[in-house]
Amino acid sequence: MRSSPSFRLLPALLAGLILPAGVLAAPFAYVPNEKSASVSVIDTATDTLVRTLPGGQRPRGIATDGKYLYISEAPSSSLVVVDIDKAKQVKSIRLGESPEGVSVSADHRLIAAAVEESNSVVVLDARKRKQLAEIKVEGENPEHAVFSPDGRWLLVSAENAEQVDLIDVKARRQVGSIPVGKRPRGIGFTPDGKRAYVACELASTVYAIDMESRKVIAEIKAGTYSNGVAMAPDGSRAYVSNGKDGTVSVIRTADNQIEATIPVGKRPWNMAVTPDGQKLYVANGRSNSVSVIDTRRLEVISEVPVGELPWGVVIH
Repeated sequence: MRSSPSFRLLPALLAGLILPAGVLAAPFAYVPNEKSASVSVIDTATDTLVRTLPGGQRPRGIATDGKYLYISEAPSSSLVVVDIDKAKQVKSIRLGESPEGVSVSADHRLIAAAVEESNSVVVLDARKRKQLAEIKVEGENPEHAVFSPDGRWLLVSAENAEQVDLIDVKARRQVGSIPVGKRPRGIGFTPDGKRAYVACELASTVYAIDMESRKVIAEIKAGTYSNGVAMAPDGSRAYVSNGKDGTVSVIRTADNQIEATIPVGKRPWNMAVTPDGQKLYVANGRSNSVSVIDTRRLEVISEVPVGELPWGVVIH
């Protein structure tokens, strides 16, 4: 007897139902709210707020490996580890006074946190959740320490500097510095690691750096008080938030020209792009919101309310 079309479809439907939840879930955007002491979770498929997680007393820098959030928490001078599924803080690791930006290496084995008061970067083992090294840098008040895509380098920006410092991750020491403008902030690497883009707030300029020669190859005038940087997954664009203007500049990496300027909320800060490159999420510190930009249309398509003083976004 021939089976009906609906009967033949049943095994496929059942197979779909037993897939792990993580396989079916859309990427989520995690937003640390500094004043609310929380992390807002946005479903990037629907651009709706779906959960609120603990984030320590004053969460700022944030990174994730998909299972845990790693959050810098100022009052305790620590890295807070939050289990995403359990919505529970599971660890607090001492970093030093006034920790800021946090990043995770591409293989999820290492965590780096910039620590302002000690002028250092703390490198931790993500699996054992313990400190491996504290590396001094020349720049005063480091804000971001970002891994290169291959994990070989850490590029470090500092508020009171006109340079970014280069750390050899394996050697655990600074091996150079690259002059840029006043008050370097956000950093983004192209996927091949050959270039880095650094936003300098007081210069309102983005510096494109050739990583092989360790030299600036382009100075791109952005909006006023440029600070956050997010890179398109294919490396075709660098997105830069402009704090005073309330805009995002879109830079074409092929010719380092401004392609568009997009109005967002008040005091846009750090940002993240979805893995497919189709949406950019911008934390607006003074609007208590996240602006969602359609990167094909280059316009805001949604404004998601979050907690007070959102500092940044990470997506997984």
